Formats: sequence, C-alpha cells, structure tokens
Amino acid sequence: MSAAARPLRIAFVAYRGNMQCGGQGIYLWFLARELARQGHSVDVLVGPPYPDPMPFAGDVIQVPNEMYWAKWFLHDWAAFVPPEEPARALRPLNFYELAASRMGFLPEPFAFSVRALHGLAGRLRAGHRYDLVHDVQCLGYGLLPMQAMGLPVVTTVHHPLTVDRRASFQRDETFTDAIGSMQFYPIGMQAFVARRLDRVFTSSDASAAMIRRDFGVRPERLVNVQNGLDTELFSPDASVSREERTLLCVGRASDPNKGIRTLVEALARTDENTRLILVDSPQSDAKKWAVEHGCGDRLHLAGRVSDEELIRLYRSATLVVVPSRYEGFGLPAAEAMACGTPVVSTDAGALREVMATGGGGETVPKDDPDAMAAAIQRLLDAPERRAALGAQARDRVVAAYAWPSVAARTAQEYARVVAERSA
Repeated sequence: MSAAARPLRIAFVAYRGNMQCGGQGIYLWFLARELARQGHSVDVLVGPPYPDPMPFAGDVIQVPNEMYWAKWFLHDWAAFVPPEEPARALRPLNFYELAASRMGFLPEPFAFSVRALHGLAGRLRAGHRYDLVHDVQCLGYGLLPMQAMGLPVVTTVHHPLTVDRRASFQRDETFTDAIGSMQFYPIGMQAFVARRLDRVFTSSDASAAMIRRDFGVRPERLVNVQNGLDTELFSPDASVSREERTLLCVGRASDPNKGIRTLVEALARTDENTRLILVDSPQSDAKKWAVEHGCGDRLHLAGRVSDEELIRLYRSATLVVVPSRYEGFGLPAAEAMACGTPVVSTDAGALREVMATGGGGETVPKDDPDAMAAAIQRLLDAPERRAALGAQARDRVVAAYAWPSVAARTAQEYARVVAERSA
C-alpha cells in the first residue's frame, strides 16, 4: 500500500488549544477531528487554555505552564509566585517564562516547544510511534530536535507574526510602546524554525506570499491547503427571518487590521435606517467613533457571543461586512457565505481570494469608506440580487472550504513529506 493510501499516525503540538483563544484552537480541533474520521490516528500535545473534549483523538496530553504572560498582561503581579509552592517559579522553564514576561517578551512558543519535545520524547521511549508531527503556529526551537529524532515536522502558519507586529506599531503612541512591540514578538525564532521544517502549510496565496517575504521560506516547502469551515454548522436556515437593513461585522476595533473605523465611517454614509451589529466588546472604541460620526444610535455592540448566537446573527443579517486591512484567510466572509448571507468585503490580503471563490458579494478597496458605503447601499437596495448571491455562495464555499476537503488535501501533503523522508 502506498504512503498516500495508508492511515498515518500524527502527533499534533499546539501551544494554545482552546477555540476561544483564536484561530489556532479552531483549526486544531476541526482538522484533528476530520483526520480521525478519515481513518488517521491522532494524538495531541497541547498547552493551556486547553481544548474542548476531543473524543476522536487517541490521547490528549495537557502540557502545563504557569501562564505568566497572561498574568503580566492582566498586571496580576501577586500571582507570579505561587504562595503554596514558591520554589516552582525557579524551575528553569518557569523562571524563563516569568523573567521574559516581566521584560515584555512573549515566552509561550519557545517554552511550550521545549515541554512538547520532552513529552514527545517520553512517548517515543514508551513505545508510541508517529509518522509525522504537525505544529500549529508555535514554531519554537523545540521542534528542530523532533526532526533530529527522525520525525518529519510540518507547521501551519495562517499569517506570520510580522503582520501582528505591524498592527501593534500602528497602535503605539510613544517610542517606548514601539520598543515594546519590537521585542514582544518572537519573529526571529519563528522565521529560523519555519525555514528548516519539512513543510509550512498556510490558508491562502496572499498569506503564502507574506510567509515567503517575511520568513524566507522556500516556495517548494510552502503549501496552501486552504482553511477549513464547518459547513454543517455554518449553514442557512429558512426558519430564521432576515432583519431589514441590518449589517453584521465580526471584528475587534482594538486591532487596526480589522478596519472597524472605516466601517463606522461607511455606516455614517448609509441611509438612516441602516444599523450595524458589531461582535466586539461593549467597551469597544467603535461606539466612540460612531458617536463622533453621528451614527452612535445605529451601532449595537454584541460583546462576546456563543457559536449558536453567532450563527443566528449570520443567518438573520441582511449583509455581512468585512472591512479588514489585512486577512490571512478571512473566516467571517466564508462563514457568512456558508450561511447564505451576502458579503461586502475589502480586497485586502486573502479576502480577494475568498470572495472570488465564494462569489457571494462585492469587494471594495481597503480604507475607503465611500466605496464601502456605496457597495452596502447597492446591495441593501437589491433584495433579489442578495438572495441570488447568497444561494450561489453557499454551494461554492462548501466545495472549497468544507473540512473533509481541507483534511484530505492536508493528508495528501503529509504522505508526500513522509515519502520524501523515507527516500
């Protein structure tokens, strides 16, 4: 039986596993589930916050840390040294994380990779065998000794950390802030490791170009396998009625890349019956911006919502708007189209690809509130066109982004990597 045909034994390593912590937790859970459904064996070594139960995995090994960075971020200085066991803070990796956090560095990726290396080596000594290790956006130095032990190692990078650092620079108000942004992100380590792994998976051609440019990964080691979407969960429901002239946006105003200020300016340029639901904190700056532009009463901040509520919002919105200045994929656009809801999006980053694939709306230049307002108004005034766009987009998004297809493409690439190593 060929390498492509036989089931593979995969060890996932992920430094944060919970779905509420960002895209890496969602990606880990759904990809591992779908690979298991397709007959592969999956074990997971994962750091906190830990994932939801993963009954489809063989073993889920929790890799603890003291979460010093989170304590630093919350200024919880008293929790840095546990009173019940103060000597625990002096253990080498704990002390590194404590010191690095206090100095403004992000220590989790490196520390997790070393702990995961230790855990994986222990499993190998105990008789467990793997065909391949799949890292999820950690890219710590500890991955390289895994390769030295003879295991192929691949990683997923939805976008390089250079994107986040550039966004952080935009938020910075002082030279000290800029120095903090420069030192916080472990870009040197991640780029060094990425260039040496067997494969780097990503989710769009735009993200692949950014990884080549910023991390220096060779094109032959970089593969766009697309991002996955639970198209059974994100789906239309005819029993949910559309709310008239209601826009929906999923994004944080605190992240300049999400383009929320531009959307607020566009909202002010639409007719007075148009309202916007923004899935963001009730303390979001978007409210202040809306008041400044005279449309504060037309903006509703939904706060953090459950998956069920998010899907209801997608299904009931007239339009979903994605005003991002950069996206490595653009899940809100794909999720909206999977629910049969048309989208107005910028053409920034991978959004141009996602919108062309789904065909469910209009794209406009980033940072252009006039163009965005005009596109919104056109679709608000064209109900038959909206219905046609939504129906078309659903079928095309399922064909391109449903998890079974993404997992199958990923497994094919696994098989190529294993065959290359064997050769």
